[in-house]
Formats: sequence, C-alpha cells, structure tokens
Amino acid sequence: MAISQEISYRLERLILDGGLAPEQKIPSERQLATRLGVSRAVIREALHELQGRGVIETRHGKGSFVASMVPGASELGEQSPLMHLFEGHPRTLFDLLEVREQLEGQAAYLAALRATRLDRHRITKAFRALEDTDPLRNARLDHGFHLAIVEASHNPVLVHVLNSLKNMMLLTVQASVANLNPREEMRKKIVRQHRQLYEAVIAGKPANAQKVAMAHVRFVSEAMRDMEKDGGKLIRLPIEQDKANDHLRAEA
Repeated sequence: MAISQEISYRLERLILDGGLAPEQKIPSERQLATRLGVSRAVIREALHELQGRGVIETRHGKGSFVASMVPGASELGEQSPLMHLFEGHPRTLFDLLEVREQLEGQAAYLAALRATRLDRHRITKAFRALEDTDPLRNARLDHGFHLAIVEASHNPVLVHVLNSLKNMMLLTVQASVANLNPREEMRKKIVRQHRQLYEAVIAGKPANAQKVAMAHVRFVSEAMRDMEKDGGKLIRLPIEQDKANDHLRAEA
C-alpha cells in the first residue's frame, strides 16, 4: 500500500472514531505532516484521495473540512425542510425528543464502556461548565455535555448521525431550558439527572448510564407535554429567532 493511501486510511479512521466530526476543519498540511511523521507532499496526496471519495471537502480560502456523513442533514439551517416542519408542526419537538431518548441512551451505555481518559476529561470539563453557568442561559453547554458523551461512545455511525442533526438536537435542549428551567422544581430535577448521568458514565456503569440518559430525555418530553395539556404555550425556538419569525410573518 502506498504511503499516501495508508495516511488517507488513518485519517478515515480518525473521522470514523469521532476524532474529526462532520463540518470540522481538517488540521493544516504542516500539522498533519508533523503529527503523522510524513512529508507534506504525502499529506497533500492523501487529502486529495479523501476529497475524491467525498470524505472531505475543500472550501476556497478556508481549508479542508470533514464532509457530512448523512447526505442533506448537515447543519440543518433555517431553510431546511425539517426546520420548516419543526416551526409549523408542534409534534416535531416530541419526535426529536423520541430520537434523543433512544440514541443518547445507547450513546451513554457505550460511553460508560468505552470512554478513554481523554473522553472522561472532556465529559468532566463539559459537566463542570454546565454546572457553573446560569441555568436559564445554558442551552449550548447543556447540549455540549450530552454531545461529549455521544462522542465518547466511539460508535462512528451514532456520532455522525447525531452530529449531522446537531442543530435540530440543540433546539430540543433550548426548548427544555426555555420552558422548564425557569421552574425551580423542574430545574433542580434536571440538574440532579445531569449529575447522575455524569457519575454513571465516569464510573463505567453502562446499564445505569443508559437508564439515566433515557429517563432524563423522557422526563423533559413528558414535562413539556404536561405543560401543553395544562394550556401552556411552549417556546419551541430561541427567543431571538422566534421574534425574527414573527416579524417576517407580520410583513407577509
């Protein structure tokens, strides 16, 4: 096997293992050459092979990035069909939470089994940041904590599917923070669930980690369903985006 093919294979493994996530920028040729102990010419050839296979994509003036592993699902933005469904159909929030419950439960199970020392460090760092942040404004850090656990699962399909849906998943976390965290009793329960999840993963208890992860997402879903049944209006989008949409609807 040519050296460039060996290097391209090693880079593919790094992508599959979650070391490089969808849309993440690839280190520079110089950095890769130093890290892998080969010439920049070999790195350039390996990257060219990966680009030809659609594993990475080059953006003019910005560098090379990992391509989305799920066609059409990368960085779901405001104009995506799924985002329009999310905005227009209330049930979509709960559909997304059903996906989170199953996939994050499995991710927690695998993370408790497979997490490396570096993974545990990243999970701990994400958990501490979440603990130290205003609970009314911590959606991205909440999402980051869950994502750190997903990445520690070292299941490439799971990592890439959830990474490709990360914007949609973030919306479910934002909905939880906006609707539940202002309520002290709910907020305390969510904080307790996060700690239980963290401790189960770090302690290497897969069955317990899966149980806690699934129960946490199910609690969020059921709590918001109950709010709707009681006549409350759920906040489904970040406040700024919701206002922008109202403005656009008013102009229509």
